[in-house]
Amino acid sequence: MRKPTRRIYKLLLEHSDVIKRMTLAPELPGAILLIDDLLKNNISVGGGHSDAWEDDARTAFEHGMRSVTHTFNCMSSTRRRGIDRVAGLLEFAMSEPEIICELIADGHHVSPTLMKMLYRAKGVRGICLVTDATAGAGLPDGSKFSLYGTKCIVEKGVCLLADRSALAGSASRMIDLVRTMVTKVGVPLHEAVAMATDTPAFVIGLTSKGQFKIGGAADLVVISPEVEVLRTFIAGEEVFRR
Repeated sequence: MRKPTRRIYKLLLEHSDVIKRMTLAPELPGAILLIDDLLKNNISVGGGHSDAWEDDARTAFEHGMRSVTHTFNCMSSTRRRGIDRVAGLLEFAMSEPEIICELIADGHHVSPTLMKMLYRAKGVRGICLVTDATAGAGLPDGSKFSLYGTKCIVEKGVCLLADRSALAGSASRMIDLVRTMVTKVGVPLHEAVAMATDTPAFVIGLTSKGQFKIGGAADLVVISPEVEVLRTFIAGEEVFRR
């Protein structure tokens, strides 16, 4: 972890043609200047991995932060400051209509009750499904892999450190998240699909993605009643058939 100084992040800004989004902790010294510089380079800003108070989050919002990363995970929540009970980044994001919340909807990072609470607060347009997938994604239980040199294992559908002491990202694919939102949270299928397509495209300003429309990218999936992928098309060409 590093404080966001221009000396460190100026090299990233030189690649603003390929960097679409960055997560930062808005309470860190220099974070607000970084937000300003990112937006000047058309890079979307998300708050996350953060211990921010609500006033830190509000300042970041005023400078253009419009999303938060991995809602409920590695994110400050309500606590006392002196005699006052003060919100954290979580409550600020849930209460601000213009903030879009990422959600790792694998059923492990966030429980169904918390996902329902977020859905009630934000609705379909306010939630962006994200896999947080690591190299174990889609692999069967018992599969072993390495994450930045750390030994990990897939167990009960989730990625864990080899000693089972902590999560090591997610083993889920995007279709798994959509299915979880439908079966465990009670979200209508068309809304769960929008959380996986339209909303993420909106967050980073991709107007040709996420919607079925004339002039849009012909990237499509055909899914079964059980919410499994049957066929996949990229640029109108079929690349997968189950």
